[in-house]
Amino acid sequence: MIPSVLPTYNRAPLSFVKGEGSWLIEADGRRFLDLGAGIAVNALGHAHPALVDALTTQANTLWHVSNLYQIPQQQALADKLVANSFADTVFFTNSGTESCELAVKMARKYWNDKGHPERSRVIAFEGSFHGRSSAGIAAAGSQKMTAGFGPLLPGFTHLGWGDHDALKAEDLSDVAAILIEPIQGEGGIRPLPDMCLKGLRALCDESGTLLVLDEVQCGIGRTGRLFAHEWAGIVPDIMMVAKGIGGGFPLGAVLATENAASGMTAGTHGSTYGGNPLACAVGCAVMDHVTDPDFLADVCRRASLLRQRLEGLVAAHPDVLEGVRGSGLMLGLKCKVSNIDLVNAAYAAELITVPAADNVVRLLPPLTLSDAEIAEAITRLEQAATALEKAPA
Repeated sequence: MIPSVLPTYNRAPLSFVKGEGSWLIEADGRRFLDLGAGIAVNALGHAHPALVDALTTQANTLWHVSNLYQIPQQQALADKLVANSFADTVFFTNSGTESCELAVKMARKYWNDKGHPERSRVIAFEGSFHGRSSAGIAAAGSQKMTAGFGPLLPGFTHLGWGDHDALKAEDLSDVAAILIEPIQGEGGIRPLPDMCLKGLRALCDESGTLLVLDEVQCGIGRTGRLFAHEWAGIVPDIMMVAKGIGGGFPLGAVLATENAASGMTAGTHGSTYGGNPLACAVGCAVMDHVTDPDFLADVCRRASLLRQRLEGLVAAHPDVLEGVRGSGLMLGLKCKVSNIDLVNAAYAAELITVPAADNVVRLLPPLTLSDAEIAEAITRLEQAATALEKAPA
């Protein structure tokens, strides 16, 4: 008999009833140190006072009106994003998946309105993850994502990660956009080197192709800059964000230049809930924190400390761990044992981590993780690694 909740998740046998900063409290009272942050969502940790205040204050005044009307909180958040990014305009969604749908539509509409409807193809890359909608799975293209869901949305070409020759060989005359994550999340915490991101920007400039960045997981301060692409000194034409921007409240957005968004006129896209007062009030509070230069500098400092300690952990457990990868507080442990075994061993040590492809365990803690909590995280990872070393073959 099918359960009342559709069984599409392999859930861990844990039920959390409360969150405090970097900690989750299980129903039985155990306290878990959270290095997953709801998969990079709880950027400021659990129950951050500023976010609680923003949400409850807004909840006591107005929840929802729809986008038939002006929404002051939405305008305020859009202004903050425009002021702190490359973008000229913002559309609000409820998730990263919805942001992907609009990004693809925006790129194709741009070329259609320029008189080149044939420029509809989107180039994406092996190992990518852009959500689970029709456009999202078509963009990712992997068997795992697409099996059983055909026919797939056409118009996507998939190139190998880091395959420069294949990219150079592509005829871009029918390409609307190149879509890429500056750091692959689900794909195993694989950062795109700055030189490659610069090269993609140059290629797009030369061919007129739009550069679309998916910063759903790596954006909103996670790398120590507001957006990961800032480290390479380039700007995209269109960018998808979500996860951390709401600090735990469902919120996403598409940021774009005036040029790239020129085809998106009244009636071309919409959302009933997107940009509602509740979400945008919380988003404004998040932005007030993550745009603070001192806050971002401290993210970089803590990230450096965590990475240093993780490198020591790898050196101490060479039979379990192979290396550390990633940027900022978006880190991955490449495993020699099964990554699922390490995730489960971490659960036993009351530590939350997140599995990814390429046999990697993701570490995506709140950006507010303290030095003491970093030390505690290493202690618990040490326990997990030691347990796996002692486990029978």
